[in-house]
Amino acid sequence: MQNNNELKPPIFLIGSVRSGTTMFHHLFNLHDDIESWFEPRTIWMYADPGRTYDEFTANDATNKVKKYIRKRFMQFQKKHGNRRIMEKTPSNTMRVPYVEAIFPESKMLYIIREPFANLSSAELRWQTRSNNWHHLWVRLMECPKTQLHYYIGRFLIDNIRRNILRKKHFSIWGVRYRGIYEELKQKDLTLEELICKQWVECSKQAEEDLSKMDSSKVMRIRYEDFVENPVEIYREVANFFEIDLTEKIESQISEMVDPGRQDKWKRLDKDVLRRCFPILKDEMQRHGYETREIEKILSA
Repeated sequence: MQNNNELKPPIFLIGSVRSGTTMFHHLFNLHDDIESWFEPRTIWMYADPGRTYDEFTANDATNKVKKYIRKRFMQFQKKHGNRRIMEKTPSNTMRVPYVEAIFPESKMLYIIREPFANLSSAELRWQTRSNNWHHLWVRLMECPKTQLHYYIGRFLIDNIRRNILRKKHFSIWGVRYRGIYEELKQKDLTLEELICKQWVECSKQAEEDLSKMDSSKVMRIRYEDFVENPVEIYREVANFFEIDLTEKIESQISEMVDPGRQDKWKRLDKDVLRRCFPILKDEMQRHGYETREIEKILSA
């Protein structure tokens, strides 16, 4: 019998922004014995909150860091009825070895999505001008109190950019790969290209790191495959993480998952396709995404 003072092995959901991780966050929350934790970013950054990129390695997981982050997870578990935690933070796509070093007992679910399908969605999030004050308050409460000044500074900078300087987008939204701040300054690099580079860098880093893990601890899903057959694939997910799946949950999954909008990339301007496709092509093919139709459009 599980001791209430023991941390149950968390489930870690990783994937680039706009890849379907939020949808899975809600699906896992359908289980009475699971509590989804939505992006506790500042807790993961505990090892180095001033770092200007999101990549962390196993070497960053010092004993102090392990103890602190595991303690915070235990507190969250107790606060939510001792339910098992499902955690999702897109930035963890860049720090799989770090997460594994802190939680060696856990398994990971990796979701990949065809990049053109989420490009317009990601671009909208870069350019949004409103703040989600509830999320900001939650993150403020989660943040290690000795590190608050790092995040208050970032918040003020972004608000000055948007509300005073009237910039079109955040200084950075989404995952920060090495060199992203330098590339953001390049006048010949469009926002669409930068978003595509985010997708590529996340894919490369995740594949490199996941390939070094015990394969029995990693499950991969393509978003497109899941939305086409959500119940059957979710049964595999439930089996992988050893969680119960009831008929009621299966019915809810069928109602929640929308298989449409898979061809939204076809509405993109041809110039955007021409600039972005060379960035994306190799990683698209790695994940089995068809590129011939795009190549045909560009050659016409």
